[in-house]
Amino acid sequence: MSDSMKVLFRVRYAECDAQQVVFNSRYAEYVDLGATEFMRGVLGGFNHLIEQGFDNQVVNLNISWQGPAKFDDVIEMAIWVSKVGTCSYTLSLEMRHHLTKKAICLAEVIYVMVDAKTYKKVEINEQLKQKLLAGAPTLTVNLAGTD
Repeated sequence: MSDSMKVLFRVRYAECDAQQVVFNSRYAEYVDLGATEFMRGVLGGFNHLIEQGFDNQVVNLNISWQGPAKFDDVIEMAIWVSKVGTCSYTLSLEMRHHLTKKAICLAEVIYVMVDAKTYKKVEINEQLKQKLLAGAPTLTVNLAGTD
């Protein structure tokens, strides 16, 4: 978690279920939030990627829960690229309680790079590969309003 970009965000009331914990489907939204901030921090955002003729599509998303998150918890999400293949890359995310560092979940999302106009699979060029692997390890995006 130390060599990765971090995003801090706060659990909102509407994201919780009848058991008063974050509803399971919301974690996919958190993964998307992390991926969006990662792309902004590393490449200048998804729009910048599209301007270069590339886009990406999710082909696999796995989430392994380790503990609950509740209303008003601040979650610290670490984000890094764990693998880059010929046409795909794997984004790994780890979510923990910001103050206690207790584990909440691990997620892995696999993206396939496609042409921005035809949506046909394309190879990830070396420059993009290096940017994805380098990530933005010193960047913390604070969406939680904490210090």
